[in-house]
Parts: sequence; C-alpha cells; structure tokens
Amino acid sequence: MTEPMDPGAGRRASLPKRMVIMLIVVVPVIALVVGFNLFSTAQMKANMGKGGLPPATVSTMTAHAEDWQSGLGAVATLRAIRGVDVSTEIAGLVDKVNFSSGSEVAAGAVLVELRSDVERAQVESLKAAVELATTTLSRDREQLSVQAVSQATIDADEADLRSKTAQQAQAQATLDKKTIRAPFAGRLGISTVARGQYLNAGDKIVGLQAIDPIYADFYVPQEQISRIARNSLVTVTSDAWPGREFEGKVTAINSTIDASTRNIQVEATVANRDQALLPGMYAKATVRTGSKEHYITLPQAAVTYNPYGTTVFLAQPAPGAPSGAQAKLIATQVFVTLGPTRGDQVAIVKGVDEGATVITGGQMKLTNGTPLIVNNTVQPPNNPNPKPQEQ
Repeated sequence: MTEPMDPGAGRRASLPKRMVIMLIVVVPVIALVVGFNLFSTAQMKANMGKGGLPPATVSTMTAHAEDWQSGLGAVATLRAIRGVDVSTEIAGLVDKVNFSSGSEVAAGAVLVELRSDVERAQVESLKAAVELATTTLSRDREQLSVQAVSQATIDADEADLRSKTAQQAQAQATLDKKTIRAPFAGRLGISTVARGQYLNAGDKIVGLQAIDPIYADFYVPQEQISRIARNSLVTVTSDAWPGREFEGKVTAINSTIDASTRNIQVEATVANRDQALLPGMYAKATVRTGSKEHYITLPQAAVTYNPYGTTVFLAQPAPGAPSGAQAKLIATQVFVTLGPTRGDQVAIVKGVDEGATVITGGQMKLTNGTPLIVNNTVQPPNNPNPKPQEQ
C-alpha cells in the first residue's frame, strides 16, 4: 500500500533553490554599487591630491586708474534769462505785423503796429496848440517890457504853455503805445495775431525768450550746501541732445530752504550759443565739487558685498606653475575699500593695485584656490555715464 505524500516536503525542497537564485542576482548588484562608490572615492581623492577643486569659467579685466571728478548731481529745469509774453497796453486794431513766428529779433524791433490815425491827428493838433502858446508867451513878454500887460498875464501864458505841452506829451505817449516793440533781443514764439484783428489791452501777441545763456534751476539737499558755492562749475546734459555737455557755473543759491523738502534751490547759468537748450526742458545738472582724484576703477559687478566685508577676486598664477601665457590661474579673494561710484563703475581706494587681473564675472562660484578658465567674450557693464535702455 502506497503512503500519502507530504505537501510541506516539496515546499521545503524548493526553498534553497529560490535562495540560491536570489543570491545569484543580488550579489552582483551589490558588488557593482560598492565598486562604483569605491571608484568615485578614489577619483575624488586623486583630484584632491592634484589640487582640489574643478576649474571655473570666469571673465577678467586688468585694473587701471582713471581720473575722477567728484560731483553732485540733480535734475534741473531750464529757464530763460529773460522771458515775457509781449502784449499791448491799449486796445486797437492791428494794422501791421512785422515779424514771423520763431524768428530772432533785436531789442526795440517793431513787432506790431496798431491803427493810430486818430492819435496822430491829436498829436498834430496839440503840437499846433503848443506852438501858439509859445508865440503868445513870447509876445506878452515883449509887451511886459513896456508895461503894456501885467505879470499876471505872463503867469497865465506860462501855465497855458505847460498845460499844452503836457497834453502833447500824453497824446504822443498814447501814439507810441500803438507801436509794440521787442523789449529785449531774443527768439519769438508762435503767434496767431493777424492784420485786421482787434486786440484788447493785455492781450498776448507773442512770446519772447532770451536763451543765450540760459538758467538751469535745481534743488540739492540741505546737507550738501557745504559742497557748492557761487561760481562752482556745472555740466548740464539733456536727453534732447545725447552725448552733448553744456558748461556753466552756479550764479545764485537761494537764501531759504524749502521747509517741506529740506532742499535748497540753486541757479546755474549755462552757455547756449546755438540755442539748443530751450526753456521748460528738464536736464541733468552736475556740480563739480573738489579737485580731480586718481582711482583704480572697476565695474561694480566685480565687487562682492558680504556681511564681513567687501571683496574682489583676483586671477593669479598658481604657486609653482610656469609663467607665461599658458600659466595656470587660480582665484584669490582680497578685501577692498571702496570709494565713490559713477554709473556702472566704482573706485577702489585700497586692496587692488594697478595692473592686477580682476575677475569681473562668475565669481559667485569661486573660493580661494579655484582653478580658472578665462573667457572674456562677455563683460559686465563698465560705463561711467550709462544711458537707459529702451524696451
């Protein structure tokens, strides 16, 4: 009789086989991982033994000194030396217009003549009355010499002559007001006045501006008063004339400070021979303060600002490396003392010598001793007078 088979015996027999298969699969994987880690560690140790860090690509420039003129900048508004709206004192009908809009006129030039027939006739009438009064006075004085008239008659004649003369002068003044002249030399604006137009007293005829030279008005904070004085040199620039500089000097400093802003108004007189600058323009005024200084100049992007100080990185030959164009360069961090700034540039007072090779880009990934690969294809902005970029 056949004994029944034990089901557990078959499972027990297959268990070793599965363990063997698992070991065959897992052991090579473990060996591969361990080998990779050992290889990576060995490579890192080898690199550290050769000098440590992987090279970094940076841009560089040679530090050089430039002249710096310290200055105080402000936004200015241009104003004419003299500017008026030419108008008429009395009403009248325009008879002649003797100018064209935008033209240059001399002082005293006739701009407009109003119809003046009545005034001219009145002046002629009073002139005749003055002549008669003069003749009468002369005749009565002769009569007085022979006691033919009294002194009272002479007194009345003299008073009458003075009255007639005053009336003539008044009529002449009224006639003169019918002729409107330029009060000073300058450039006329645009006018719409035409012949035959009736003007009331005070009506504007045309604007007149004297703009050579021209004023530049600007404000500076009260703490800067000690840096400016009368006759301080001023440079004015305007977006209307890119690249041009207009020279002038400070001619007045206000006697009071604006209580709301704590700023003080400064007036500069600027040469404007070709009348390129016009009243109402805004401009940038820079007052030169102090004498010229000589500073090492770097792009501001080359400076790293840290809580523990301000630094730059220099590109220097590695210790023991051969000199020449193929010398290996490493980064060296140095502390610097900064001076004034202008545009994209900053002055270095201490820490960098002229001729040193300064790293201007890529320094964020550097530490002392990092090997360098120099690529100067792209350089940071380094313009002392940058212009806004239009989008």
